[in-house]
Amino acid sequence: MRLQNKIALITGAGAGIGEATAKLFASEGAKVVVADRDIELARSVASAIGEQAFAVQADVSKASEVKAMVEQAVAHFGGLDVLVNNAGFGTLGTVVTVEEDTWDQVIDVNLKGVFLCSKYAIPEIIRRGGGAVVNLASTISVVGIKDRAAYVAAKGGVAALTRAMALDHALEGVRVNSVAPGVIASSYYDKIFESVPDPVAFKKGLEARSPLNKMGEPVDIANVILFLASSESSFATGAMFTVDGGYTAW
Repeated sequence: MRLQNKIALITGAGAGIGEATAKLFASEGAKVVVADRDIELARSVASAIGEQAFAVQADVSKASEVKAMVEQAVAHFGGLDVLVNNAGFGTLGTVVTVEEDTWDQVIDVNLKGVFLCSKYAIPEIIRRGGGAVVNLASTISVVGIKDRAAYVAAKGGVAALTRAMALDHALEGVRVNSVAPGVIASSYYDKIFESVPDPVAFKKGLEARSPLNKMGEPVDIANVILFLASSESSFATGAMFTVDGGYTAW
C-alpha cells in the first residue's frame, strides 16, 4: 500500500496509461481523481475502481476547466498529494506540412496542459505538506522522430519544464519528475491498426523499434509512475525515467 491515504489527480485517465495508473494507484491505497476530456470514459474507469475514485471532466488546455477540476478534486477528497500530467496526443506533420491550428492544439494539450494543471495543483500539494508531480514526456524528447514536429516540440518542452519545476518547488516539498515511454500498446495504435493495409506488418515494425522486440503495455509505465509518486523515490527530482524497451540505447 505505497500510496495509503494519498490523494492523486490523473489527467487523461479514461484510457491507456492514465487508466492503468489510476487503477494501480487505487490498488496501492490512493484515492484517485480520474480526469479526462471524455467524461464517460472517466466515469467508466472510476466505476471500475469503486468508492476510492471520482470522475471529473476537463480539457487540460483550458485554464477555467483545469481550475475547476482541481477545485472539485479538493472538495471531494479534501486535498491533493500527487498530480500525474498524462493527458496528451500527437499528429503527423513537419514544420512545413502541419497546420498552425494543429500545432497550437498539440502544444496546448501536451505542454500548456502540464503548465496549467501544475499551476493549480501544486499549491494544493504544498498545503498538504508536499508530494509529487509526474509528467509524461516521451523518448522523442531526446531522440526525435520524423514527421512529428509539433509532438516532438511539445514533449521536449515537457522534459525541460519538469527540470524547471523541480528546482522551483524543491524546498516546498514537491518532487517533480517525468517518465519517457517508448511505443506502448494503446487505443491510439488500435485505431491505426484498423486503417493500415497490413496491420500485422505495421505492428511488427513498431515492435522492432525496441531491442526487446515488443511493444510495452500501459501498466509498464504505470509501475514507474507509481514509484515516482511514492516515498520510494524520495531522493529523485528533476529526472526523466526512460521506459522504452531499450529504444534509446540503439
